[in-house]
Amino acid sequence: MDGDDKCGGCFFKWKYKHYFEFCDRKNKNITVKCKLCANSKELSTAVNSTSNLLKHLNRVHSTTKLVTKEDNVTHARDESGATSSKQARLDFFSRSGGKVTSGQVKRAVAAYVVEEMLPLSTVESQSFRDLLTMIPVTDSSVPLQDRKTFARYLDKCYADMEYELKKTFERLEYVSTTADIWTCNNKSFLGMTAHWINPVNFSREKAALACKRIKGRHKYDVIASEIEQVHSAFGLSFKITATVTDNGSNFLKAFRMYKPAEDTESDSEDELDDDEVTFTDVGQALSSESDGQFTLPPHLSCASHTLNLVSRNDVEKWLTTKSESKTIYRSVIGKCSGLWTKASRSRVASELVEDVIKGKLVVPTATRWNSFHDALSRISQIALTDLNTLCNQMGIKCITEKEYHFLKEYCAILKPLSTALDILQGEDHYYYGTILPTLEVLMSKTLALQSGLSAMTSGLPDAIVKAIQVRFSSVLDSKDALLAAATLPRFKIRWIKDEERRNHVKSLLTVECQAQHSDGHIVNPVEQKPSNSNDNDFFVFEDEDVCYSSETQVMEYLKSSGLELDILNKFPNIKVISLKYNTATPSSADFLASDLRNFF
Repeated sequence: MDGDDKCGGCFFKWKYKHYFEFCDRKNKNITVKCKLCANSKELSTAVNSTSNLLKHLNRVHSTTKLVTKEDNVTHARDESGATSSKQARLDFFSRSGGKVTSGQVKRAVAAYVVEEMLPLSTVESQSFRDLLTMIPVTDSSVPLQDRKTFARYLDKCYADMEYELKKTFERLEYVSTTADIWTCNNKSFLGMTAHWINPVNFSREKAALACKRIKGRHKYDVIASEIEQVHSAFGLSFKITATVTDNGSNFLKAFRMYKPAEDTESDSEDELDDDEVTFTDVGQALSSESDGQFTLPPHLSCASHTLNLVSRNDVEKWLTTKSESKTIYRSVIGKCSGLWTKASRSRVASELVEDVIKGKLVVPTATRWNSFHDALSRISQIALTDLNTLCNQMGIKCITEKEYHFLKEYCAILKPLSTALDILQGEDHYYYGTILPTLEVLMSKTLALQSGLSAMTSGLPDAIVKAIQVRFSSVLDSKDALLAAATLPRFKIRWIKDEERRNHVKSLLTVECQAQHSDGHIVNPVEQKPSNSNDNDFFVFEDEDVCYSSETQVMEYLKSSGLELDILNKFPNIKVISLKYNTATPSSADFLASDLRNFF
């Protein structure tokens, strides 16, 4: 008990104590002054009772609406003497510790409406407005008025966000984009995102660029025009290292038809005859329908989508064309599909699954092969006796021992591919240089599973590796992919087993370092010795010093033991190369509404 309680007894716990001012205590009585009385009349009451004070309020101040204060609840006495309770206003504070302002409330509501994709009429809902009135703000302005006002506020937020994003792009040297088209409710939309690497802390950053309606057929020229307009709107046309899309034929044709012109061809034509006069059709040059009016950046295929094609098309094609696996594959997949269908559509069947296996089945989705593998793996982990008990009670044909053995082998063989897909689909911590090491480890782990397989699946690992080599043929020996992987300290060239290929990557990295120096990106760390004569000043051969410094930096980098990206700060040339070739993402990311959260 604190000092006040000892002095005033139960008075300080009374719900109407705020109407009186404590004066003194004498033995078992206390003296107080009534704040409602004009002459501040002194009253006396027992230490352990407040009945005299309550009688005073009821007799002298019966017309006054009394309010009690108990924690967070306020009780008001009506004219009949009864009390009614209402929730008190809560105290809200911003993340910085200060009181909440109306502007902060508006930004929070805007983020809530945008991220949850709610209609703008949400702000006019009476229950929603009642909720907002519970938040006290420091200023007197109304946080939200009506839908039209809120719509104008969202437009202003978008304009401010777009301005800040353009300022960010102005400071960057390398940016990559992704593009995808999808259809919903018979309407088509183009979604584009931008990705870049923070040159200070090497963190992966991203932003949504567009989510615009596409009308008509998705022809290659329409796609190319829309992508070019988005790039130009943000001033990215000459900063994009690559655009990542899926393997759709319309996307592939768009980037093939509007790919950047090769400078070597134009240079060779100029060297043939510099004095030759060339005549050009002005009407054709000024035609708005000319195919050469714009160019798209280099194109990269989504690695996740390509691996999905391997798992869905190539693996299934091999299994359905081999006599040893064709029948059993279709049979076991059909029985598993029956389990998924009944467990997902029937409440009774779902409860039956929980009773038999003490858990739930994983139901695959149509857009992600990983979920198909996870669903089959979940079934293969159930004991065959429990599995057949479940099939009997659901009216599905039982899974035989041979089918059960096939299912386990199938899941084991495809496990490395499923893991590789999870890695390549990451957004925050994975860079373009992750593709080659992932594919090399995937092929190595898959081939290691060949021993001990039955005749049903003995050739499947080799078929998977061949499919990867075919579908990723343009990537496995790509200069950009090799440099991207080599300039990631986590990988360097440790993932390369062939010594000749290792030396090839070292040479590529050395040449690229020399090119960075000649382009003026990096100051050569090797100091020049002072010349002693004018002849020495005349005969200066910087190539040897550049070559030496580049080779030294590459060798020191490859010998370094650090695995984090910040080690690149010690090797400026390598850092520039890594930022350039790792800006692109391994996979094309979906349009994320959560990207707007950073602004709000």
